[in-house]
Amino acid sequence: MLAMHHMTPVEVTQISNLHTLILEINSEVALFRDLLIHVGQSRDCPELREKIRKLRRSCVEACKHTAALILPQIRTAIAEGILTDNPHLVLLFYLAQLFLRELIKSHRLVQVIPMDMSGYYENRAGPSNLGNVISQILLCKQITPDFNQEELCSITKDSQEIARILQELQEFMPQQENYLERTIALTTEINGPWPAKRRRGSLYKNMGLLCCVSRPNYL
Repeated sequence: MLAMHHMTPVEVTQISNLHTLILEINSEVALFRDLLIHVGQSRDCPELREKIRKLRRSCVEACKHTAALILPQIRTAIAEGILTDNPHLVLLFYLAQLFLRELIKSHRLVQVIPMDMSGYYENRAGPSNLGNVISQILLCKQITPDFNQEELCSITKDSQEIARILQELQEFMPQQENYLERTIALTTEINGPWPAKRRRGSLYKNMGLLCCVSRPNYL
């Protein structure tokens, strides 16, 4: 990573913004995990499920936004022949990994322990009720939003989005296992801590996470 005194004021501001975004994602992922612990427990209720849904969507958007800021910088640097360690990319990669695991768990929890949200949404719109509104117009009858089904579809979509971000980030991750086995000087002299492009999808070779989120009956 470049020293701060070699950076322009704009670059310093960008790094400060990325630092703030990473800290926010870290807090949101931790809170998301903590909230999932209460699913099926005494504190479980419609309000908790709605809070989990909103936090999930917020975390997904934060990951997407942060990746959209980091990746162009990395690609530009590599195109210019500058190989620099980017701690924000590494941190976002590991946070997204943790978040994806929690998304998979949340999908299973909603399947195994559904929540009756009919009373909660009785006087308010559901998570995404556009389809229900159209159906009500066509069928001329009131349709109660199916929160659990919508949540399962939404979690699956978000899981696939985070998996896509992980694949893009992994392309620029340092080869830590090789980097640690050799001396820093030797590694840098030969090929540096940054790898050539890796094959996409290798992250999930032994995890099977993508298979879980893509199958409609994954239990």
